[in-house]
Amino acid sequence: MTNPYIYTILIYLFLAIFGALDAALVSYELLPWVNGLRWMRVHLITLGILTQLIFALMPVLVAKRLKQPKQKFRWDIWLMLNMGILALLYGIPLMNFAAIFTGGTLVFTAATVLGLQLHRMRKNSGVPADAEQTDPHIGRKFYISGLSYFLLGIIIGTGLWMGWPAMLRMMVPIEVHIHANNWGLMSLVFAGLLVDIYPKAAGRSLAWPRSITPIFWMMTFGALGLVLGPWTGSLFFTVPGLILHISATVWLLANVIKPLKGDRKAWTPGMWHLTTAYFWILAPISMAPFVILGVPGISGAGVEASAPQALIYGWVLQFGYALVPYFFRRALHTGQELGGTWFSLWTINLGGAFLWASIFIEPLSGLLHGTAYLLWALSFLPIAKQIWQALPKEAVKDPVTQ
Repeated sequence: MTNPYIYTILIYLFLAIFGALDAALVSYELLPWVNGLRWMRVHLITLGILTQLIFALMPVLVAKRLKQPKQKFRWDIWLMLNMGILALLYGIPLMNFAAIFTGGTLVFTAATVLGLQLHRMRKNSGVPADAEQTDPHIGRKFYISGLSYFLLGIIIGTGLWMGWPAMLRMMVPIEVHIHANNWGLMSLVFAGLLVDIYPKAAGRSLAWPRSITPIFWMMTFGALGLVLGPWTGSLFFTVPGLILHISATVWLLANVIKPLKGDRKAWTPGMWHLTTAYFWILAPISMAPFVILGVPGISGAGVEASAPQALIYGWVLQFGYALVPYFFRRALHTGQELGGTWFSLWTINLGGAFLWASIFIEPLSGLLHGTAYLLWALSFLPIAKQIWQALPKEAVKDPVTQ
């Protein structure tokens, strides 16, 4: 039976293309600006493409690692997730509180049920209880921790429209929401996907497999600090959290890069996508001290408005460029190459560079901003082509079953 996640990923991918084109035309002043569409574009990528991918793959990868049979497709989770996303995509631009609350509740419930499913999957498995210590190539702990932060991000994101942040005494609620989803959900789940798929995709082991457990704890507690920082308005949480998280990320990347050193054939566009994506985490972090110190010529408001867009398109989406076609190909048994082309690699990273340039070159801000989104829209095209070419003439099987 065809896996519904495959087609919902395609739908959100094409919607994201049109969203990026719309942003480019708005920046060129060819279309009017509409309130709420900026965050809708972000959510097409995070809730649309990446969340669908995560929900589709986590049960399959965990079952494979725990030597369990393929999990039965959970229609209840898929329906709750997608009904919730549709409600949010409708409610956020229109500021419809009922739709936002309904959507947040449905996505929260879907994530909770998925988390419980992953938690129960060790039972009756052929793997001993301490397998995640003896075999660190198991992303399950990353997925469960990431989903926990996702639940927090959903509560806060929904509450932004309901007045909950004041009740919960959040100093900067929008940052709490972003940090819970970016540094909690995405960072941890992406790390889990890397440790799970790297041996198969790269044809070799990570450089230091035993480092995966400390990396997990550093990322988990780092994300906690980055959430508590804007919640309390205290750098005593933010700074240690940032140090822990960035150190863990660099350590993870070193695990990925070191085994490939000197092997030019291994550095495919897909591998470059996976590694260069993390540059766009460092870009906003490197600007933080200048914003805090109020250095002349650097617009704090501009950085705060544009950094999340560059992060989502440069990091989250670029990571997806490598993995989405990879899992489509694995699903159809047509190969196991990572996704991406040299064109998609150059255009998505140039888009990030143009967006950052729009912050500092104010006279050309609109032109540079629009060009960034145009480049991002173009970068979608070869990825969409790769997925389209992999689409079956018959029913699609679940990913990573072989």
